[in-house]
Amino acid sequence: MDRPRETSLNSAAMSAKPGKEPASAPVPGQHALGLESVRDTLLYMPAGIPGVQPAPLILLLHGAGGEAAGGLALLSAFAETRKIVLAAPSSRSKTWDGVRGVFGPDVEVINQALERIFHLVFVDPNRIAVGGFSDGASYALGLGLANGDLFSRVMAFSPGFVPPAPRTGKPRLFVSHGDGDTVLPIDRTSRRLVPLLRRDGYDVTYREFPGGHMVPAAITRETVNWLGWQR
Repeated sequence: MDRPRETSLNSAAMSAKPGKEPASAPVPGQHALGLESVRDTLLYMPAGIPGVQPAPLILLLHGAGGEAAGGLALLSAFAETRKIVLAAPSSRSKTWDGVRGVFGPDVEVINQALERIFHLVFVDPNRIAVGGFSDGASYALGLGLANGDLFSRVMAFSPGFVPPAPRTGKPRLFVSHGDGDTVLPIDRTSRRLVPLLRRDGYDVTYREFPGGHMVPAAITRETVNWLGWQR
């Protein structure tokens, strides 16, 4: 995807921070947060997380034209086995604001959703990640690098570019891309992005795979292992 000509440089930062242990945690399963009348954020709470033990959290971002359920599906197979809390917002428009050129409404929705989640769930501040696919991967990179003090890990499955914004911290990055991708061709995207990110001092794990615009099961499994968040 071509880089937008104009991008906000001051509106990608978020204020949400994990806090103290809540009085009670949500029941296991999938829940809508109830913050939006349409395109609400989804939360998946795995069973068996002790209330006194802080849990890891991954924020997952869907591709263009998608919604929260698509983001959640990226890693839903691992929520129960790895005891990871998953959250997935929906973009306000067909894709994420920073991908279109200006951070704004989507950042506000995500920040509000995280504030709510941190109120409901005892989240480990050292184990918070953001990830996404396609436009969601691009947005995860932009949002994650702008909030490296919140996200210690960023996972980008087939990104197009990094929406520019001031960067904070040095989160570790995992990037994957199919060598036969015709939607976001690898030579124009990840093969350019990864060397630039490494030049900027980021620790990047990069995987190319034979295939198109997709996220193979082997890649998601490696990504979850890469997090190093096994119980």
